[in-house]
Amino acid sequence: MAQEIERKFLVNSDAFKDEAIKQTRITQGYLSSVPERTVRVRVKGDKGYITIKGVASASGASRYEWEKEIPVAEVEELLRICEPGVIDKTRYEVKAGKFIFEVDEFYGKNQGLVVAEVELSREDEHFERPEWLGEEVTGDARFYNSMLMKNPYTTW
Repeated sequence: MAQEIERKFLVNSDAFKDEAIKQTRITQGYLSSVPERTVRVRVKGDKGYITIKGVASASGASRYEWEKEIPVAEVEELLRICEPGVIDKTRYEVKAGKFIFEVDEFYGKNQGLVVAEVELSREDEHFERPEWLGEEVTGDARFYNSMLMKNPYTTW
């Protein structure tokens, strides 16, 4: 079983863009968004993926994740039957110390939201906090992509 451990933060400035080593456009939808199992499909750059995530731990920092690359044409077909509310964002990869932060800048109904995630080997692992890293929102379900498609940031 693959266990994903990550912490999530709001971003308080655009300074991360100057530090980005890569950026990729992502479009994704959800075939299932129930908390016990989310099933998403996404086009990330020129590749397609299907991902299944399990229920989060009490802290919200870890949960089961399974992902498989699939053809983009299949993702585009599956997007037609996804739940309403597609997520559209650019992901920036930013190196800070020995970690890579994934910073997502959202568009559409989530315009104005910028969130950073860092993947860890354990929940209490120490990492350098870049200056642009703001308030921690790990475990706050409002910031899960599967929730942002149902209750977009611009409606809060």
